[in-house]
Amino acid sequence: MKELVCIVCPRGCHLKIDENTLEVSGNSCPKGEEYGKTEISNPMRTVTGSVSVIGGIHPKLAVRTDRAIPKAKMFEIMKQLHSFTAKSPVKRGEILIENVCDTGANIIASRDM
Repeated sequence: MKELVCIVCPRGCHLKIDENTLEVSGNSCPKGEEYGKTEISNPMRTVTGSVSVIGGIHPKLAVRTDRAIPKAKMFEIMKQLHSFTAKSPVKRGEILIENVCDTGANIIASRDM
């Protein structure tokens, strides 16, 4: 039995998930059940970070994935962000890296620069 705190909403339900059957208890809504099952079977995360930028008003640009990616790919993605440099001008929501690390997710700018 795995115990987690649900992070889908501010309620913070204390979930208990049977790792064999993926049965979830302790959730107050269906989103908690879905979160518990996903967190045990295939944890997903949205990656946020920053990249260097040339010609911008700041030396770094905040970026994020446009969708959740498998948690196991996070460090690989962060390594790619560390070596990437954007060129100004950049618009918020602009795709900077397509299909990052073969996840199907794109790295997008979080602000104009």
